[in-house]
Amino acid sequence: MSRIGKKPVALVKGVSASISGQTIEVKGPKGTRSFTAGDDVTLTIEAETVKVTPRGSSKRARQQWGMSRSMIQNLVTGVTVGFKKEMEIQGVGYRAAIAGNVLKLSLGYSHEVNFVAPEGVTVTAPKQTEIIVEGIDQQKVGQVAANIREWKKPEPYKGKGIRYKGEFVFRKEGKKK
Repeated sequence: MSRIGKKPVALVKGVSASISGQTIEVKGPKGTRSFTAGDDVTLTIEAETVKVTPRGSSKRARQQWGMSRSMIQNLVTGVTVGFKKEMEIQGVGYRAAIAGNVLKLSLGYSHEVNFVAPEGVTVTAPKQTEIIVEGIDQQKVGQVAANIREWKKPEPYKGKGIRYKGEFVFRKEGKKK
């Protein structure tokens, strides 16, 4: 059985990490992020890599081992490349526009939906039918994309609504006469 925790996290060029207690702080070209690991793992920095080792062989220590390593890898990816969610809008008259940091959505309601992007996340609309959510925090980017999608989920009959790019929407057959 392979363990993800055994792989050290490589610190790419331009990224630095510092450990204080159980907290690791990663600095890169896009910003700074930190993560506090549980008491069941030990963090060390060796030759441009971060190594995570479990303290003991309990089930909780093994769970925290792999999870902590994945979280640190996400920190490094976030401060170097960043995370991005692409969404598309389908439906007649459905469109998106940006005004400052407010995303204005026309989704067939009697009113326009105004979505204010939270700090640390950038929302853009390069076309009227595309929305791109970007940031250095993977969880925040995913949550913002989910909040936008929640305004009009794709419906199964015509497929109208907001969907992730490449998402398959199961279509149903309509009523028969």
